[in-house]
Amino acid sequence: MATIGLDKLYYAPITEDSNGNETYGTPVQLAKAISAELSIELNEATLFADDGQAEAVKEFKFGTLSLGVDDLGNENAVALVGARIDANGVLVSSGEDVSRYVAIGFRAKKSNGKYKYFWLYRVLFGIPATSLATKGDSITFSTPTIEGTILQRNKVDGANKHLWKAEVTENESNTAIINAWYDAVYEPSYAQNNNGGNN
Repeated sequence: MATIGLDKLYYAPITEDSNGNETYGTPVQLAKAISAELSIELNEATLFADDGQAEAVKEFKFGTLSLGVDDLGNENAVALVGARIDANGVLVSSGEDVSRYVAIGFRAKKSNGKYKYFWLYRVLFGIPATSLATKGDSITFSTPTIEGTILQRNKVDGANKHLWKAEVTENESNTAIINAWYDAVYEPSYAQNNNGGNN
């Protein structure tokens, strides 16, 4: 079913242990969302045998997330791309700034009024793009765009998989999950449903 809206854009900071396994901090609202474009790159291979295609493999390689937001804000620029705020409250950026991995959560409204919720588990953003224009005869809003690379996380889940995304559409049976979606980054449970766990 088609989506007709986008809102509730959050990020959760990531800390890593000595093995690179992620621990997620408390989700924080990032900005008011204008757009989100997600594209995926795959590793692909085809085995030919007996003059034909015998096997094909397609695996997640990485993704790209482009977010249009109303205003990134100083604190979010510090959290995402390693900028700093000086003693006078001025946001300063340097060539030595290092972006930080975060998880990104948002929801998209569907045409039936229900929402689809997402968490992207490991995203690294680059410097936001800014578009400015002088004021003319009509009002034109200029808003920042920030682009990030989506990677699978290092930590494995309960099915021994490296996750990169979780998504769910709200319904009567998952109210508790939906209500807690932004309390913490979602961790899957395979206690009752082990679909894909043994693949």
